[in-house]
Amino acid sequence: MSDELRWRKSSRSGSQGGACVEVAASDGAWYVRDSKSPDGGRLVIDQVAWRSFVGAIRRRTL
Repeated sequence: MSDELRWRKSSRSGSQGGACVEVAASDGAWYVRDSKSPDGGRLVIDQVAWRSFVGAIRRRTL
């Protein structure tokens, strides 16, 4: 499955390298990984939890 994912780098990640986060969506879940270690571990978050997380960020309640 991870080979089929289309990863996007965070818009907050700079061009100088360093701490970068990438996300991809598939099958009702969101995947998060460290761009410096693309073959490393991935965090899988279900769609409901992801929407709650993003909503909280937008409302600045996190």
